Amino acid sequence: MILWLNPVTGVSGDMLLGALLGLGAPLEDVRAAVESTGLAGWRLRSEQVQVNGIAATKAVVEVDDTSTERHASELIARVRRARPEPVAELAAAAVRAIAEVEGALHGQHPDDVHLHEIGGLDTVVDTVGVAAALHVLGVTAVHSAPLALGTGTVRCAHGVLPAPAPATLQLLRGAAVVGTDLPGETVTPTGAALLTTIGTEFVPPPAMTVQNTAFGAGTRRFPQRPNVLTATLGTPLTAEPAEPMLVLECNVDDVTGELLGHVIDRALRAGAADAWTTPSTTKKSRPAHVLHVLCHPHREPALTELVLSETGSLGIRSHQVDRRALPRRTTTVTVEGHAIRLKHGPYRTKPEHDDVAAAAAALGRPLHVIAAEALAAAD
Repeated sequence: MILWLNPVTGVSGDMLLGALLGLGAPLEDVRAAVESTGLAGWRLRSEQVQVNGIAATKAVVEVDDTSTERHASELIARVRRARPEPVAELAAAAVRAIAEVEGALHGQHPDDVHLHEIGGLDTVVDTVGVAAALHVLGVTAVHSAPLALGTGTVRCAHGVLPAPAPATLQLLRGAAVVGTDLPGETVTPTGAALLTTIGTEFVPPPAMTVQNTAFGAGTRRFPQRPNVLTATLGTPLTAEPAEPMLVLECNVDDVTGELLGHVIDRALRAGAADAWTTPSTTKKSRPAHVLHVLCHPHREPALTELVLSETGSLGIRSHQVDRRALPRRTTTVTVEGHAIRLKHGPYRTKPEHDDVAAAAAALGRPLHVIAAEALAAAD
């Protein structure tokens, strides 16, 4: 599954978790992953809220121990206990990324870093919860629009710092960002670390079939702007595999149109995938046609013999092409007692001309009217 995010007001751990719960990640599975860490004194629930007229999902995390300061090594050891193993790996990588950035900023080894605002036990719930939700949803690729960054300042244990905070900017190396007039912190270190460690690609929406869209609610409220993270889940659009085929061609300037039609019909009955002609002008300004026959390579000998024997041409060309054939199916409808086949493709449904013509002749009605009635019957 593909996850595409649109963080127009930024991203945080709880916003991402809320969006994933809104997409259908079972709350019970997420709770079970957090419980597997052995963490005590926590609660996680989801609430449906209205944010500027948008129905969104808010992940509400509560912990009994409200201290926000811990050594990063303590949090890493805790999230490593999560199960299943992929959940533990992702959650630990996110916390480790925060520790490495903080260590670089303060000249400390990551294992010795003392986290302040993000050292709370709710970080365990957020990181393990997001990792578990991604796992249960089967997300294999994450794409995102540019992250909206706020302006002004943010207050923390080290005093008043510019927004975005230095640690957040370090975590966003390689990410696409865009400036906004939103005040304060819009992208949290936890949100930035999660997006980084899951390998988010900051590109336009990929080619996919949309399965579901949800909105993760943030805590802050902005005037005339919903503080929500849009998350869309989809399946990738896979192109039909290319099929190697041959095109046989010859120039003919001394055969009739009836003969060309006869050759096309014979070629199709003999297994050609398609056959057609194009008008051309040959040497001495002679009007002519190019006869084309599309076929699988194993049919080349028989179709070459057919074309040469029927047209009397003194030569034929062949070249390889790659064909991508879209899936199609055929159904049958009844229009005033007459059966009409319909060919359905991904983008269009078309009545079979022969069936429509036969019904129109039998009923004494215009062909286009019968075709329209056949399509209406299909709908």
